Amino acid sequence: MSDFLSDPAPARPGTNLPEQTVSDLARSVKRTVEDAFGYVRVRGEISQPKRHSSGHLYLRLKDDAAVIEAVCWKGTMARLSVRPEEGMEVVCTGKLTTYPGRSQYQLVIDSMELAGEGALLKMLEERKKRLAAEGLFNPERKKPLPFLPQVIGVVTSPTGAVIRDILHRLADRFPRHVLLWPVAVQGDGAAQQVARAIQGFNSLTPGGRVPRPDLIIVARGGGSLEDLMAFNEEIVVRAAADSRIPLISAVGHETDTTLIDFASDRRAPTPTAAAEMAVPVRADLLGQVLDDESRLHRAMTRALDQRRTYVQGLARGLGDPHSLLEGLSQRLDDRAERLILSMRGDIDRRQTAVRQLGLKLRHPRDVLRLATTRLDGAGRALRTSLDSAIRLSEGRYHRIADRLSDRTIRRALTDGATRLSELPTRMERAHLADLSAKDDRLAQLGRLLESVSYRGVLSRGFALVTDVDGQPVTHAAGLTDGQRVTIAFQDGNAGATIGQGEGAPPATPPRPARPTRKAGDAGPQGSLF
Repeated sequence: MSDFLSDPAPARPGTNLPEQTVSDLARSVKRTVEDAFGYVRVRGEISQPKRHSSGHLYLRLKDDAAVIEAVCWKGTMARLSVRPEEGMEVVCTGKLTTYPGRSQYQLVIDSMELAGEGALLKMLEERKKRLAAEGLFNPERKKPLPFLPQVIGVVTSPTGAVIRDILHRLADRFPRHVLLWPVAVQGDGAAQQVARAIQGFNSLTPGGRVPRPDLIIVARGGGSLEDLMAFNEEIVVRAAADSRIPLISAVGHETDTTLIDFASDRRAPTPTAAAEMAVPVRADLLGQVLDDESRLHRAMTRALDQRRTYVQGLARGLGDPHSLLEGLSQRLDDRAERLILSMRGDIDRRQTAVRQLGLKLRHPRDVLRLATTRLDGAGRALRTSLDSAIRLSEGRYHRIADRLSDRTIRRALTDGATRLSELPTRMERAHLADLSAKDDRLAQLGRLLESVSYRGVLSRGFALVTDVDGQPVTHAAGLTDGQRVTIAFQDGNAGATIGQGEGAPPATPPRPARPTRKAGDAGPQGSLF
């Protein structure tokens, strides 16, 4: 027992190994892993992708038995040919390293590609279902295409054959104004360019310096599934679905289908077919218009013939309007003649009555004299009757007899005689006043006539030349040498003979009249309009 206790304890393995810190050990593991696995190519399914605010992407690659952490730096993200999404099966190339802060190993991704066409189609199918669930592919979102757009916007590559095919087809069917928005149709950044082009066309202001398209065509030629991936990106699909301008997608050939085809308002199998959908055939429209014109003309002619026949049938039952009007016209003439005769007879009767009335009228003096005589006779008869009454009943009617008198009648007769005597004087004054007013008017007209008379012009030093017939001479061209004329001055007339005196300037010929320019005649200079 003592021996056993006295034997030294056996040494533990690794007791003599040098001591290391956690950081030293982590660095050693990092170097070992990086040396043993420089570049690796790993296939797996993306799980939990997360984009950090710094721009780096963190994700996991997994299969049915294991999981590995992975990171893709910001600079590498811009060069990736695919956009990582949850559940996407990819093949990543990069280097294996460790992250000492968490004691885990991870893959630093340098490139990423889809793990075969089947995985790509699966990813597209899942994306299609997700976007369809949001309602981006609903039929009620589709907008009708304009029948004849004035401006067509085309989003495609400016160097490819697509734009030439579209322009050639538009020129054959119905030439329209085309705006090209050049974009890259594949490769890095192609999806962003296509989306910005669609949004740019929609942001144009109607009536601005750059016309706003009435229709947009997004076109690309044929290619592989990878070449058409830009038109499967979510940003492009959402831009097509949000477009307020009707949009036609013409990507690839008839057998090629991209997600933009489901979001667009109309899908064309080829770019040439998109141009055919955009505009009608001008020749067909002209033919249709001419045919419609001919049919309209025939319809109007047929309608007029039918109505003419109908009116003629009604006219046969109404009789001849000329014969009806002739009878009414004769009746009107008879009534007019009878009216004229009646008016003339009425005028003659009225004139005869006026003349007879004029013969019966007496002079006012005779009327007054006759009235005075009658009043005097009436007064005498009245006095006689009064005297008789007084004599019969002097006592009873004494007061009544005193009240009876012809003073009122005599006063009225006196006033009438006075007014009658004043009538000649008043008529004379009115006649003189009327003569004075007319004399003033005549004097005023005389002064007005004198103001416009040529006599006033003669007083200012001018003279009036007349020929032997007394007609004024107004043009020197009508005079001849030796012709006798009369010159009227202010204080009298003087005779003169026309002739070229020595040193006298020759008669100035009349200036020819300037030709009247007609409206619209620009003259020798020519029109500026």
